[in-house]
Amino acid sequence: MAHAQLPIARRRGACRLRLVGLAAIAALTLGPATAGAAPFGGLFAGARPAGVGTGTLAACPETPNCVQSGARDPRHAIAPIAATPPLEGALAELVAIAAAMPGARVVAARPDYAHLEFETPLMGFVDDVEFAIDATGGTIQVRSASRIGNSDFGVNRKRVEDLRKAFAAARRGAPAR
Repeated sequence: MAHAQLPIARRRGACRLRLVGLAAIAALTLGPATAGAAPFGGLFAGARPAGVGTGTLAACPETPNCVQSGARDPRHAIAPIAATPPLEGALAELVAIAAAMPGARVVAARPDYAHLEFETPLMGFVDDVEFAIDATGGTIQVRSASRIGNSDFGVNRKRVEDLRKAFAAARRGAPAR
């Protein structure tokens, strides 16, 4: 029986098997070098926003997928991260904690400012996280934002709160919960 004469369900099954086979061959060909990479590469990474990486926190866009300490809008507002002097050492410790999180990559780290990118493992979405020392307030200001899309399902807010807890636990010498 020719392919066109096969029942639709059998044709779909055959196509799926071919796709699975092709995916397996691609995975074996590409090898471990791409094992941790997102299957869609940088397709959903988005471009780095112009205001990110300048040494001061960029403003949140209108979309709800961003949180920033000091923001006046309640949907974007989040508290800064409390730190004790020396603030430069505290920032370095916070960056080390953030860099150890899955998908994190340090883009820039200075004594008073840091920028990290977080990439999701499956789709390759990239979020930008910025930290800046606020010497007058004795805190570390923070911003976490998705580059593309509208909703982040609370990921950026949760990331900052997880960092806050891990940082506080590290400063106390206790394990984070």
